[in-house]
Amino acid sequence: MGDVDATPPEDAGRRRRVHGMLKLYYGLNEEGKAAEQEQQWLDPCDINGPHFEPEEYLNKLRRECSLADLMDQEACMVKQIRSLDSDMQTLVYENYNKFISATDTIRKMKNDFKKMEDEMDCLSANMAAITDFSARISGTLQDQHAQITKLSGVHTLLRKLQFLFELPARLNKCLELQAYTQAVSSHRRARCVLQQYSHLPSFKGIQDDCHAIMDKLAQELRQKFRDGGTSAKDLSECVELLLQLDEPAEELCEKFLSHARSRLESDLQSLEAEIRPSAPSSVKDVAAQKSTSAASSPAEDVPKSIVLSSPSVNTDILEFIDRGCNEFVSSLCLVITSYQELFINHAQAGELASKNIPEMANRKLHEFVEDLAARYFSLVERRIQEEKGVGDNSLLVRALDRFYRRLQAVAKLLPGSSVPQQGTEIVIRAATERVKQYLAALQSFYMDSLTDVRQALATPRISGASVSGAGAHLGGSASGREGPTSLPDLLSSLSSSILNQIKSVLTSVHLFTAKDITFSNKPYFKGEFCSQGVRESLVVNFIKFICQCSRQFCESVGDKGGSTPPALLLLLSRLCLDYETSTISYILTLTDEQFLVQHHTPVTPVTALCAEAKEAAQKLLNNYVKVQGLIISQMLRKSVETRDWVNTIEPRNVRAVMKRVVEDTTSIDVQVGLLYEEGVRKAHSSDSSKRTFSVYSSSRQPTRYAASYTPSAPMDTSLLSNIHKLFSERIDIFSSVEFNKVSVMTGIIKISLKTFLECVRLRTFGRYGLQQIQVDCHYLQMYLWRFVSDENLVHFLLDEIVGSSAHRCLDPAPMEQSVIEVICERG
Repeated sequence: MGDVDATPPEDAGRRRRVHGMLKLYYGLNEEGKAAEQEQQWLDPCDINGPHFEPEEYLNKLRRECSLADLMDQEACMVKQIRSLDSDMQTLVYENYNKFISATDTIRKMKNDFKKMEDEMDCLSANMAAITDFSARISGTLQDQHAQITKLSGVHTLLRKLQFLFELPARLNKCLELQAYTQAVSSHRRARCVLQQYSHLPSFKGIQDDCHAIMDKLAQELRQKFRDGGTSAKDLSECVELLLQLDEPAEELCEKFLSHARSRLESDLQSLEAEIRPSAPSSVKDVAAQKSTSAASSPAEDVPKSIVLSSPSVNTDILEFIDRGCNEFVSSLCLVITSYQELFINHAQAGELASKNIPEMANRKLHEFVEDLAARYFSLVERRIQEEKGVGDNSLLVRALDRFYRRLQAVAKLLPGSSVPQQGTEIVIRAATERVKQYLAALQSFYMDSLTDVRQALATPRISGASVSGAGAHLGGSASGREGPTSLPDLLSSLSSSILNQIKSVLTSVHLFTAKDITFSNKPYFKGEFCSQGVRESLVVNFIKFICQCSRQFCESVGDKGGSTPPALLLLLSRLCLDYETSTISYILTLTDEQFLVQHHTPVTPVTALCAEAKEAAQKLLNNYVKVQGLIISQMLRKSVETRDWVNTIEPRNVRAVMKRVVEDTTSIDVQVGLLYEEGVRKAHSSDSSKRTFSVYSSSRQPTRYAASYTPSAPMDTSLLSNIHKLFSERIDIFSSVEFNKVSVMTGIIKISLKTFLECVRLRTFGRYGLQQIQVDCHYLQMYLWRFVSDENLVHFLLDEIVGSSAHRCLDPAPMEQSVIEVICERG
């Protein structure tokens, strides 16, 4: 380690030799050396010493060294000579410029010192001449010096007396020329002397004349101050002169502020004239008028933009704020500057500081500014409230930014004033109110869009309204798929238009936090405005409004389904489900990224909103099932209640109501399939797949109906039915459905068949009535099993219906299965 880190001994020795030669050349010697080291320099055999003797050194080498050593010594000496020559040459090269510069400096110093010596000699001669001349003058005037000093004092006194005696005339002349500043200055110079010698009659007269003239001058200054027709500079000069004339400072402050108030109030009145006296209409009223006028618009116009015009005023908000800033705020700043210069800064520096004028003046100024600023802020807020149009937000943001920036001048001129803080609060309130307006506009847009959707659903082209003719039967095509206003198109149009409006609103609101806006640097606009204002108050509340509004469509459901179209319930359920799966997360992520939302305060989590949207979708879908089930149930109930089942004729065909039930069920299946996926079905039984239109096959019939239909059965039919129910799975009729087509259709068919069953239980049947129920149930079985998740559910309910009919039949003689199949196939 030591060999690696240490300096090579050859380099160290070379460095010492070079330093030693330089010290020898300049005759230097290090202090503090030992005595033996000094003796070493006297050694004549030391080749590096000053007393080196070559002959002695050579003799010593010949005596002590062998031939080989002498040869080595010679080689070493040659090497050292060459090294010294190289070192000396390097030193000369490195210091050549320094040598040249030192030579030039020495030459220049010689020239400069020579010139300086000549100048010093000249100066010395001049000083000697001046001293001699001064001595001669002093000698000449020595006798008259005291007399000259006395005469000079008398002359000064006479000039002062002359000024005093001429002062009244001088003041009158200044008064005529309106040179008020010069008059006050002259009087202030003489006032102390006149006061000191006022006991002398001559000075007393001059003082009285001056007082009378200055009273007249003060009167003219007061009149000039009261007139108020002067410029700001003249007014400031007038106040300053009155203060110098010992006018009461408080009275002058009040007069100054009163005069400034009259001018500023005229600016406020001109601003107030631009504000409409009547209260503007609300956003919702404008939206309602727009919705009424667009009620007859075609269904294809579902996606619209929020277009709400501003109330017509003389000037827009930016011009109004510009005028207020350029007139009122600028004048207010000028008044503050002039007032502070006159009554605060000047009083602190002058002789009025001892009278506590600055404190009094500062207090009055704060009261004056806050009073007028409150009136100005009231006008600004009234004008901002008229900005109800939310089409273009840039104008309002620019106006608020200009309003905020101009108030910062007041903050600099008047530290401690609450005016800038009040202005900031106005900007915050305006931004908050703007967010509320955008929320109301989004809600109005959503309601208008729903109105257009309802109008589109009311047209006969939509597949969910009615499917008639061959298209309603199995294998027919749903004509609504080719319609220009099909459910998927309406859903896509509604969803995209709502999302586009949300994006447009977020873009408009984002102007409040733009980098070029001054107030966007305030902590409120970096934190609370983004999280609570935009995210919670606007986006989250609108999503909750969509869910709440959608749930309200479920509250008016009556026996006939209420006034809400079932297709609208289905469409809204899919909309809420899409929001739960992706849209809500996308909207909130977009908001957080666009506004850099930092969740310092509690915010609504995405999971809570998704849960609310899913709950709304579930409720809407359940109500859709209930409404559609009630519609079909109503037809079945009327068909059962309006028929005489005891005296009916022998059945020859399927009743028309059963065909209508199958048609409507097929229509609903097509409608639900447009928005929801198929879902999972249980495996079909073998007889269902082999005999498509006859579930009651001969192999199943004896086991199902033999005991029930044969009067000579050894066992009681009621007992057999109850035993059969014990081993059957319980069916929940009004349970929640899943978000797929099979589950929805299963729920509708359960409600319909359960209603059919309960109506059958309230009637009494004859032989042909029972046979008609058999034919109807077989016809329903031929088609309904295809729509449900488990065909056994349809088997069970239809078995219950036929069994109940048989239990309530006066002459239970069932029809042959082959006859039933022929009638159903023919129907």
